[in-house]
This record gives sequence, C-alpha cells and structure tokens, in this order.
Amino acid sequence: MSPKRQIVIKLGTSVLTGGTRRLDRRRMLEIVHQTVRLREREMQAVIVSSGAIAAGRELLGYPTLNRTVSAKQMLAAVGQGRLIQLYAELFGIFEVKVGQVLLTRGDLANRTGYLNARDTLRSLLDQGIVPIINENDTIATEEIRVGDNDNLSALVANLIDADTLILLTDQLGLYDADPRTNAGAQLIHVVERIDDKVFALAGGTSSGLGTGGMITKLQAAQLAGRSGTTTVIASGAIPDVILEVAAGKPLGTTFLPQITRRESRKRWLLSEKPGGFVSVDRGAAERLRKRGASLLPVGVKSVKGNFERGAPVHLLDPEGVALGVGMTTYSSAEIKQLIGAKSAQIIERLGYTYGDEVIHRDNLALFEGIPDASEG
Repeated sequence: MSPKRQIVIKLGTSVLTGGTRRLDRRRMLEIVHQTVRLREREMQAVIVSSGAIAAGRELLGYPTLNRTVSAKQMLAAVGQGRLIQLYAELFGIFEVKVGQVLLTRGDLANRTGYLNARDTLRSLLDQGIVPIINENDTIATEEIRVGDNDNLSALVANLIDADTLILLTDQLGLYDADPRTNAGAQLIHVVERIDDKVFALAGGTSSGLGTGGMITKLQAAQLAGRSGTTTVIASGAIPDVILEVAAGKPLGTTFLPQITRRESRKRWLLSEKPGGFVSVDRGAAERLRKRGASLLPVGVKSVKGNFERGAPVHLLDPEGVALGVGMTTYSSAEIKQLIGAKSAQIIERLGYTYGDEVIHRDNLALFEGIPDASEG
C-alpha cells in the first residue's frame, strides 16, 4: 500500500471570520468537511489555524483594548479554548476527532523538541485524528507581531514531510500589482523561484484581524520550497478550494519547490557535524549498502560519542569504512542498551520505545556509490 499524501492547511483569520468580527461557523464547517473528504483520496491533513485572538474578542464581547502585545496575548488565552472547542464540534459532526498542538518556533529549534513534535503529529495522524496546530500566542511575542502562523505552517510541513502546503487567505493569490489599487493587476499562477522581485510584488498587503500579510506567506512558501514542499496560496472563499488544490487544479498561485524532499533531507544530514559513530555488523552493512534499509538495534555492534536522540551520526561497517550519516531515533546511552537486541525487546530493555529503528531509512543519507535510502 502506497503511503498517504500529507497536506498542511493554514487558515488565516480572514478566512475563519469571512471578513467579519466573529468566527464564521458556516465557512469553518465547509473547510472541515473538505478536510474530512481528503481521507477518501488517501490523504492526511494537518491544520495550522489562526483565529484565537478573534475568538477571544468575540467571547469577551469585543472589548476596546490597546494594541499591546500583552492585550493580544490575553485575547489569545481566552480564545484558544473556544477555537479548539469549535473545531472539535464541527469535526465531530463527521465523527472525526481532533487534537490540539500548540507550538512556537522555539519548540522546533532543538532536535529533541523537533522529534517529539514529529512523533506526536505522526501518532495523531496514524490514529485518524486531525491535528489542529496554533502558534502559542499566549507566550510568544515576536510571532504575534509578525504573524508567524504562516512560517509555522511551513515548519510543520517540513516536520511531517508534507507534499503540499496550502495557505488560505482572503486573496486569490499573488498578483503582479496590488489588485486593490490597480484594476489591471494579473494573478500570477506559477512561481518557479522566490527572489527579491517576487517579494517586491507582495508590497505591504495585510488583513484586518490577523497579523500576517502576503510577505509572511512568501516567506513560508520559500521555507517550504527549500524542503521540497509545493506551496499554494489561494482564497478560502473558493468552493471546495482545498479539494481542488489537492487534486492539482490550477487555483491561486503555486510555488514550486527548489529540491525534492528526499534530496533536501540528504543534503541536511551530510552538512551536519556528526555527534558520534555507530558501528554495524556485516549483515546490517550489507542491507544498508544494497537496499538502504533502516538500521535496527540487532545490527548495532558499538557506539562512540555522547549524543542525544535526533543527532546525526556516522555509520561504520566492520572495517571502519563510513557508510553514510543518519539521524538517530535514540540517544547514545539508549543505543548502548539496545546493542544486539531485537526490535520487540526495546520496551523490555528501556521501558519505553520511540520506534523499532535506531535510524529510520527516511533519516539516512548514504555516501556516493551506495544506493539511496529510498531505493530497494
């Protein structure tokens, strides 16, 4: 069975409110229904949602507040619970459960946080639960001022190796001029490379209740493209926009990736300074060379160096020849306890498990002359 395509959907405040002061329940239901229907196409969706501040305003009766960061954080704290409750109610209509995940860029800045977030999202998706991600507005400061849910959605796309990032907004896409002031402005359908000229086209366009604009969406598209993800900026008001984009229909503006996801991961691994060395036996070395297989604990002979889970390490065959670089699922101390063990014995030895592999094939970059980890 082929793996399911994974899509990250970013919903801006303007999409959730429909340009009003309150959350538009009917529009949100339409988005939820489309997200559920993606399952019929063997696709998994992660939603990165703005709207906590708008929900807080609505819940408090639209108070008159100053525009300080602390006031926005207060509104986000009040609105966050209401927002996820509404998502749970709407998805519940289709008997689908949701899981709330609050993240900031800092949560993904270190390998442990990155791996924990990735494992959580994968577990939710594996159980058929739709992750609803929001930036943790109640403690973030810079993100609130910049509108970082756009960039956060790109980081999430990288986190789960998403095929497509869909940024839904109140604009049809990127234009060659500001459509609000230039009646002759033309929608740009495809952008092959995001450079200074493309950023110049974004101007300073922004929406009312949200904190982001077209520039942050271009930043997100650029970030996602560097990791091999295609990004589409489109209007959330278009009927079945999510389903149409997922089907490859030419809606909005499509930003093509600069590299495949596989090559992006390989380049990143090969550029990292190794945190240690893991030596493998002949059987494991053969499986790595010929099939690019995952490294299981039974094939590990020794570990050198002290490193945390998620660290890049060099893999060595029995003669000490480097096979490649891999990102470990376990720390050096944990791997030492697992040497020679069968995967079924991991819980017995550690009392817990992060997975069957010491290094998964998706987190493995073999040196030139050795088959790529995706082959075989």
